[in-house]
Amino acid sequence: MSGRIKTIVWFAVVVVVCAGIYFYFKLQPSKNEKANMKFNRDTPVQVGVVSLQDVPVQLNALGTVVADKTVTVTSRITGHLQQVYFQEGQYVKQGQLLAQIDVQPYQATLEQYQGTLSESQAQLKNAQLMLARYQRLYAKDSIAKQDLDTQTATTTQYQGAVKSAEGQIKSAALNIQYGRITAPISGYIGLRKIDVGNTVSADSTSIAVITQMQPMAVTFNIPQINIAHIIQPLRQGHALSVDAFDQAGAQRIAEGQVKVISNEIDSTTGTVMLKAMFDNKDNVLFPNQFVNIKLKVNTLKDAMTVPSAAVQIGTGGKYVFVIDDQSIAQKVTVSTGPEITDGQVVILNGLSVGQKVVTSGVNALGNGSKVNVVTPEKVDVSVLDAAKQHDHNKRPR
Repeated sequence: MSGRIKTIVWFAVVVVVCAGIYFYFKLQPSKNEKANMKFNRDTPVQVGVVSLQDVPVQLNALGTVVADKTVTVTSRITGHLQQVYFQEGQYVKQGQLLAQIDVQPYQATLEQYQGTLSESQAQLKNAQLMLARYQRLYAKDSIAKQDLDTQTATTTQYQGAVKSAEGQIKSAALNIQYGRITAPISGYIGLRKIDVGNTVSADSTSIAVITQMQPMAVTFNIPQINIAHIIQPLRQGHALSVDAFDQAGAQRIAEGQVKVISNEIDSTTGTVMLKAMFDNKDNVLFPNQFVNIKLKVNTLKDAMTVPSAAVQIGTGGKYVFVIDDQSIAQKVTVSTGPEITDGQVVILNGLSVGQKVVTSGVNALGNGSKVNVVTPEKVDVSVLDAAKQHDHNKRPR
């Protein structure tokens, strides 16, 4: 065979091979086409099961942390602040010495009253001796009745003077004691309001403020429509469980009890105030802090629940997709109750215990769709993306 013929043959072979490769890949379905083919057969979904559980019924509110006890430390006497014995921000115990007021003027007054008492006692003793003498003379009819009565009144007068002096001494002694200012409660003391050397006025000049941190209270309001759920147990002396969450409402920071309800409704807001108490042993609650409150008012026994992700909202209300034994999705209208913190929601009617409901892949479903139940670790992401794209393409533009 000549060289020219061989070249033509080899060229023809190459053309045939290239054409075969081209048509092989050309006719091979793409990944999206494979996904669509699989989607058309069945839609991958994840499911949950309708179950029974006891569900706590809760009321949500925004609460404000308040100290159960807050005391402004003042002096009960007027005088110069001589010494301060506390550090700002420290924890102080009830009865602990906080400050000292200069009591020298009150000590001088005490000595003055003690002298007055001694004088009055001497006058009283003399009046009593005179009265006894007058009584003997009157018995012998040696003096008139008027003289005896006058001496009796004089004796009584000096008795009153003695009692007055004794009272003044006690008052002066108390003022000296009041010069020692002690903590009326245990708690954390705030910033010092006055410095040493300044004059402190009785019952008006603030030295510092003590806030009791354990226990701590939280006040919050609930709508008046919910009063019926809580008034009866509280009036009977039963406490209601309450949880305090952080400002974002994501983390529970304290557990407490509600025992107190206000005796009136706020007419401007239509709410009633409640007060919850927390041990606050870890000091996570701080005065004037805002917290989210969840108040447990009741428990629904054996309530039907499904994952919250299964419940969808449409023009006709809330619905879920139920999977039957033939893996067919059916759209079912439901009525829901309270939502639970673990991602479950109560179903009041429309479902029965044990039914499977779609929790993931709902957007690609229609009434009567064939589904393939998968677990999260087996989900093909490309297939789900194709399902979403297919659903997007079907929507009217």
